[in-house]
Amino acid sequence: MSSDVSTIELPELLTIKQTSDILSCHPNTLRKWDKEGKLVAIRFGTRGDRRFKKADILKFLNESP
Repeated sequence: MSSDVSTIELPELLTIKQTSDILSCHPNTLRKWDKEGKLVAIRFGTRGDRRFKKADILKFLNESP
């Protein structure tokens, strides 16, 4: 799915599910990367749900080998 994500219409903030689909990884991997600071999430609500910025995801994709 990461063939050309920049041309797909995406919201500015992505859920962990949307982000895991785009990056083809498990949601737990995203949680780990957030803890490590590799891909920083924004936390929402009392549960602390993670949201990822579209710009950060696109930057991450462009930097990946």
